[in-house]
Amino acid sequence: MIDPGLKDKSVLVTGGNNPHGIGAATARAFAAQGAGVFIHCLRQPYDPKSVPDKKALQTPGLPYFFSQQAKSAEEVVQEIQKAGGKAASWECDLATPKAIPALFDRAEDELGPVDILINNAAEYLADTFVPEQMLKNHDAALWEGGPLMSPISAKSFDHHFAVNTCACALMMAEFARRLREDERPWGRIINVSADCSWGSPGEISYRASKYALESYSRSAAAELGPLGITVNVLSPGPVQTGYIASEAEKELVDEIPLRRVGRPEDIADVILFLASEQARWMTGQVITVHGGHRMALGR
Repeated sequence: MIDPGLKDKSVLVTGGNNPHGIGAATARAFAAQGAGVFIHCLRQPYDPKSVPDKKALQTPGLPYFFSQQAKSAEEVVQEIQKAGGKAASWECDLATPKAIPALFDRAEDELGPVDILINNAAEYLADTFVPEQMLKNHDAALWEGGPLMSPISAKSFDHHFAVNTCACALMMAEFARRLREDERPWGRIINVSADCSWGSPGEISYRASKYALESYSRSAAAELGPLGITVNVLSPGPVQTGYIASEAEKELVDEIPLRRVGRPEDIADVILFLASEQARWMTGQVITVHGGHRMALGR
């Protein structure tokens, strides 16, 4: 049996409040290996009254997904604790730089110095270069199956980059600073990006912010390697975290050689590997986990 060497490690996972999300699955995976897990969360505002059809809150789709994003991380924490694991959580907005050292302080108070950082939290709004008038006339035809979008603005840019890029960079810097001060020779950083981060119509700021995160990660890998810190990126394909409606899922399956969308556990298992002793000589890598989705192959 392979020992990943994660027992008694302290793990900080951001964005872990959706019970069906990648962050929650990652927290469970580390806890199952005997690691202590501190889960960051930020509940998203959501009004159930805005959904006329209450059945939509019971099956995957955007209304269901948003309802899950409105939860605290307590459900995930209790699930881990009930299984005999160690877990705690704290809610804060990573777009506020002062929250980042405070988050590490909270994690250390609960579980000791952080050994493994998982930057999973992300902000998403659909934006586009297409002029607003064209969106009004042709949105359904141009962006079938996607959420309504608005033209790119300083607000949409700041919304994405504040959390998906800036916060992750500051989290990595804070992690490295504390590890160096404690003279600890071992650390792991895994940042969660998205497949097609190099560009995607209708999601331009979200994807660009993830692409920038990949650049930060490579730089961090080069600079933090001498401290014993590996930095890698996990780039997921379509993962059913509650947002993919059944019809959209059927369409996606045809694009995926393994003939199913991803499950959060598919991503969590690879994150676990990147933090493990078995990945000790891997750093600066972007690992795409997508069942073959978006391979540059003809049909």
